[in-house]
Amino acid sequence: MTRGLLDIRPLRASAAFRRLWIGTSASTFSGQITTVAVLYQVWELTRSPLWTGAIGVATAVPTIALGLLGGTLADMVDRRRIVLLTSVGAAVAAALLTAQAVLGIGSAVLVLALVAAQTSCIALGKASRRSFIPRLLAPDQVPAGVALDHVAFQVAMLVGPAVAGVVLARFGPGWAYAVDAVAILISLYGVARLPSMRPEQGGERAGLRMAVEGIVFLWQRPVLRGALATDLAATVVSMPIGLFPALNEERFGGDPHTLGLFLTALAVGGTAAGLLSGAVTAAVRPGAVLLGAAGIWGLALAGFGLVGGLAATLACLAVAGAADTVSVISRGTLVQLATPDRLRGRISSAEYAVGAGGPGIGDGRAGLVAGLFSPAASLVGGGLACALAVAVIAGTHPALRRWRRRGQALEEA
Repeated sequence: MTRGLLDIRPLRASAAFRRLWIGTSASTFSGQITTVAVLYQVWELTRSPLWTGAIGVATAVPTIALGLLGGTLADMVDRRRIVLLTSVGAAVAAALLTAQAVLGIGSAVLVLALVAAQTSCIALGKASRRSFIPRLLAPDQVPAGVALDHVAFQVAMLVGPAVAGVVLARFGPGWAYAVDAVAILISLYGVARLPSMRPEQGGERAGLRMAVEGIVFLWQRPVLRGALATDLAATVVSMPIGLFPALNEERFGGDPHTLGLFLTALAVGGTAAGLLSGAVTAAVRPGAVLLGAAGIWGLALAGFGLVGGLAATLACLAVAGAADTVSVISRGTLVQLATPDRLRGRISSAEYAVGAGGPGIGDGRAGLVAGLFSPAASLVGGGLACALAVAVIAGTHPALRRWRRRGQALEEA
């Protein structure tokens, strides 16, 4: 039975990974607090949904643009140094957010500018940070390391907003931003203790050739191409979060408590799947698991669009959250183990751009379809289209279905 539980061997096997994981988990948790604090402060300053929507633009643009640039940098120079520098930048941005809140400057433009600056730093360092896991762990423990990272993220999503509400109610946004700054500085300890993390084969010079090489490698590997296409099908075609307020208004009269439960249900399902992820991390064919989980995600969201009661609604979202966790772990395993280290930064940055940018595009698509038809129709249509797209990807990418990992021996069938 214990084989089905979360595999914590990486925490015991590698002190470096353990320190890194603790620091990353702390900054991930504080990041969720900051997300809520920014939303709260911008709303309090403007009382405008246009301004709160602009938060998404302030984060999405640097995430995609600088995330890809960060992948190229990660394949050139010492990745440890990149993460240290970008983390210091993120901490400075958090400190400036604290200062503007404490001083009562009252400028939404300034808040968004600082949010964009912090997001830029995080995006630049993301590919380098992701490349640490396969350098610190044995190949057979890499899936477990990916799972531990994602469980920390899901727990942060589950608990962080509630803690943010308490901090905002009692102390205001300044304290929320201060917590983030301190947590980021704490996370530097785990990174600073790492050895040098230069790319294998010494890195390369920056240039268009590097970017083209990464794109060509990704396109020519059906395993990686299919994995990212599956994520796009799940996010762009069937992302549900933008429809939550409208569905909540239709079904439950706009009760804010039920709206919060929608997000909680996703996080509960994701956290439960993470805690029971032993079977996922031990799977010999992670590509097949990825395809199955993405299909279940789409069908669960189609069910969310069809059901009416609160219990059934939350159950569908919990299933979707669990499927999302399984797909993220499986995709992360594929990307880390099927990519040579000299290209790992560029391919990881492509995965990050898809994973972080796809949901925003998906929410926009969902809102457009809901405006033309209805929120329920957008959910059902998107969920079924996702399942169909995943089936097409599975049929056209047999290598993704068959890709196997056997200890340290990897093969692309």
